[in-house]
Amino acid sequence: MLARTLGYGLSGVSGFAVHVEVYAAGGLPVLEIIGLPDASVKESRDRVSAAIVNSGFSMPIARVTVNLAPADMRKEGPAFDLPIAVAVLMASGQLEDMDLTQILLLGELSLDGTLQPVRGALPMVISASEAGIGDVILPAGNAEEVACIQGIRVHPAKSLRAVIAHLKGREPIAAQPQHAYREILQSAHPLVDMSQVHGQLGAKRALEIAAAGGHNMLMIGVPGSGKTMLARCLPGILPPMTFEEALETTRIQSIAGKLMPGSGLMVTRPFCTPHHSASVASLIGGGANARPGEVSLAHNGVLFLDELPEFSRNALEALRQPLEDGVVSVTRVRNQAQYQSSFMLVASMNPCPCGYYGSKQRACRCGQHEIRRYLDRVSGPLLDRIDIQIEVDAVPVKEISVGGAAESSAEVGQRVRRAREIQQQRYHLDGIHCNAQLDARLSKRYCALTDEAAQVLHMAVDRMGMSMRAYGRVLKVARTIADLAGEEHIATPHIAEAIQYRELDGKYWR
Repeated sequence: MLARTLGYGLSGVSGFAVHVEVYAAGGLPVLEIIGLPDASVKESRDRVSAAIVNSGFSMPIARVTVNLAPADMRKEGPAFDLPIAVAVLMASGQLEDMDLTQILLLGELSLDGTLQPVRGALPMVISASEAGIGDVILPAGNAEEVACIQGIRVHPAKSLRAVIAHLKGREPIAAQPQHAYREILQSAHPLVDMSQVHGQLGAKRALEIAAAGGHNMLMIGVPGSGKTMLARCLPGILPPMTFEEALETTRIQSIAGKLMPGSGLMVTRPFCTPHHSASVASLIGGGANARPGEVSLAHNGVLFLDELPEFSRNALEALRQPLEDGVVSVTRVRNQAQYQSSFMLVASMNPCPCGYYGSKQRACRCGQHEIRRYLDRVSGPLLDRIDIQIEVDAVPVKEISVGGAAESSAEVGQRVRRAREIQQQRYHLDGIHCNAQLDARLSKRYCALTDEAAQVLHMAVDRMGMSMRAYGRVLKVARTIADLAGEEHIATPHIAEAIQYRELDGKYWR
């Protein structure tokens, strides 16, 4: 007997339909899976067999062939366990023949028949919804993850037995209520509130400008000066994610298996902090199956590189392309995929190997050759792609103990949102949404300077030896400073402040 069910596989950040065909015929009892399955799919024959028996059914005493079509697309992961098990029961006559080609079945089976959550449920359900599929049966652990998808009925199941009872109509599984995004957004909260950071007024100002324009940022300072804490404040002052951004971010996190079971749509911007020993593949993406890397996991959020010079030169240079393009292509022998990687880069470093070069509190014990070799680990092309560079010094104890209440992330975030709203209105026809994404053509159109500001910028370029890329980034930062001030044109104070955020090039690298 022939039976058909519907599953979904993953290709990059999208899902594709997999038609599960099961044919039971005479012969020696065996369960064979064809259709380009990987090792985890091949192993499903043992999981499916045990789950069927332990759920009160019986495996057919026949040669059972499972075909996963299309046969030229590689199938990965245990999400095909449930559609295979249901199709086997239909082919063996234990479940009446019915049309299940319009019901998406997802789930990994334990040996006792319990359904376990699977990786990539959100992109698969989104793709199924776009293809016109109206019903989904999946593990209860994935239900919250897809609770925001409208126009589709999601039936969370706990076991194979519950799924069969639902399909037979004996014990229907009620469709869960789907939530509006504005309801989910209320659960967002900052990792670290800016009110917890005492002092550091200059660094906080730079952080606000970076958030308002989506600019990359580098902090140089002595150990313990608060660089990491400042970086962790950044997601809390960025504008809330739109529904589209939340879907994009959660898709990638789901594909990478980073979502905790039972967690819903991500509404807090991601904050990724890879260790400085991270390889190029872990940063950019790779592995045998072209998995997303840290630059994609930080999509729509922040990628924080602590101890920047300690990263390998190859890993840092590999960041240049995703910083410019906002996407990264990962090509491997088995698979190739393109992942979005539009993130804010925030990096921190010490001024020297011991960390106290230029410190007012402790003497540096490094020689000039050691300092130069340490700083040269960060290349000029990478520095050119960092819009804002600031020094962060240690805060005196007195300022910490008796300092007044600092601004909260909510207060700073209001100013950031106003500046972002100005940019969205300005660029709504240009396909970008913040100043950091301006190219040379758009910069010429939108970064109008007063005559005095233009003279100041040209003098700074000549004196500081800026590259043309650095010149363009000063213009973008000045545009953001003017937006925060509510000014249409870039005036001298705006350009002067933006130039200050490029001075560390000359102090440390020239």
